[in-house]
Parts: sequence; C-alpha cells; structure tokens
Amino acid sequence: MNSCDFLTRRPIAHRGLHIDFPENSLSAFRAAVERGYAIETDVRFSADGRLVIFHDDDLARMTGDTRAVGECSVPDLKRLRLEGTEEQIPLLSEALKAVGGKVPLLIEIKNMAGVKPKKIAAALAKALEHYEGEFAVQSFQPFYVKAFKKLRPDVPCGILGTAEKGAAKGFKMFTIKSMPFNPIVKPDFISYRKEDFLRKKVLRFKRTKLVWVVRSEREEANLRKHADNIIFENYLPQ
Repeated sequence: MNSCDFLTRRPIAHRGLHIDFPENSLSAFRAAVERGYAIETDVRFSADGRLVIFHDDDLARMTGDTRAVGECSVPDLKRLRLEGTEEQIPLLSEALKAVGGKVPLLIEIKNMAGVKPKKIAAALAKALEHYEGEFAVQSFQPFYVKAFKKLRPDVPCGILGTAEKGAAKGFKMFTIKSMPFNPIVKPDFISYRKEDFLRKKVLRFKRTKLVWVVRSEREEANLRKHADNIIFENYLPQ
C-alpha cells in the first residue's frame, strides 16, 4: 500500500478553487496553488483520444453546447468557453503545467461508456510519466483504478463512492455504493460523498478516508471527526 500522507496535509479544492473562476479551469487551478490547497480534478477522453479536464459527460452546463465531450475533438472543445468567461477547457497537459508540482493533485478518471480500463490507464500513465509533483488517482470505476495501479504501483489510487439515490442503476449503483471490488483493487484510500459518509462500510475502511463535497466550516468541523481530509468548494478552509 502507498502512503497517502500528501493527500491529508491541506484541504483539497474540488475542481480547483472556483469561487471566482469556472470549475476545472486553469485560473481555478492557479488560485488553489496561490493559497496552497491541493487540487481535485477530472479527466476524460476527447473524440480524438486526448485527455481533457472536464467533469460532466456533456458540455451543456458549463458551455451551453449540447454535445457530449467524447463527441468533440480538442479543436472543437477549444472553441468553447466556460460559463461565459474567456476560459477554455484545459488539456491535462495544460493543467499539469499550470500546477507545476506546487501542490498535490487528485485526479479522477471519469467513467466513460465503451472505454476499456487498459486504454484509459495507459493514456493517463503516459501523460503523468514525467510529472514531478505529488499526485493520486481515483475513480468510481474500480477496474480503471485496478488497471492504473498495475501500470503505476507507486502511485496512491482510490475508489470513489456514494449512496445517493439515482446516481446510477442496478449493479452499477451497488458498485459505487458498497465498493464490493475493494478486496480486488486494494485501494490506498477511499473518497466518499459527505451525505453518506457515516455508513458502516465507509467508517470500517482502515486506510485514508476523504470526504466530498464539503461546503462550510460547520460541515468541515463535523466531518473531520471521521475523515482524514476534506474535498471542498464555496468557502476557504484553514
């Protein structure tokens, strides 16, 4: 098991520090760096197989475009702007350059229909091969994590979880709620939704536990009794 100490030193800014900037933008990442916060962010494939920083499956909420991210090439994506600003959707390579190893990164691999674990794991491992900063990788998709761990056993890897109703259906919902593949994946940490964090399955996990998304000092004070660190937004924790 890998040490996750660097994931517990400072609060982790959810999709960067986006109080004054769009989420997952280079400006949000730079703002987090300026305040010394670690950064949580999201990666997925574009249509031309490049790793881009974007949370949602489709572009509507952040850009007004109705297409799916995976239907668009990088040139298509670069024509769009985030939330009416001049901010563009970053490539992972651009985000890595902006952070520059100054603070830890927590990179979520988004679950992408039809994308095999070996393919995304290989692409991400290659992109991070020469990155000198501290980073960890997580996903709701346990076999993405397992594939990445095989390529980079030195990197802390974690499983995301939630018990939110409607988050998924059927076996997929069971997987993200109960994390049944943990004995196979052997995650170094878990990262679980705050509303469900006090479930016995979560509290029994013996290694590092992160909680998301914390949005106030009051929530933080309550959750720090049980979690090793918080993933936060909308305020500035100490």
